[in-house]
Amino acid sequence: MTHTIHEPHSHVHSEHCGHIRILHEGHVDYLHDGHLHHPHEGHYDEHVIAVSADNPDGCAPVACQCGHDGCGHPLVPHGDHVDYLVNGRLHHRHGDHCDDHGPVTVL
Repeated sequence: MTHTIHEPHSHVHSEHCGHIRILHEGHVDYLHDGHLHHPHEGHYDEHVIAVSADNPDGCAPVACQCGHDGCGHPLVPHGDHVDYLVNGRLHHRHGDHCDDHGPVTVL
């Protein structure tokens, strides 16, 4: 099985490390600087939320108060793009609105 390995860093992810934990495909990933890190055999794999029925990537306008430029919402890799995590949902900036790209389970 091929997978993408995140470059080494000194931070050790754990339940108490302070990074957002997301339940992803039956395991826990750690959201760190716009990356989903999954501990695996002494390194971290790079994971991405797949485009799916639960997390589509189409245009689905949703009200957004912040516009997402420098708003502070964490970045989450989704399909071939990056979304913002807003109250357990993925928001994607699209023209003059945001699209709702579905829920994620934040632990």
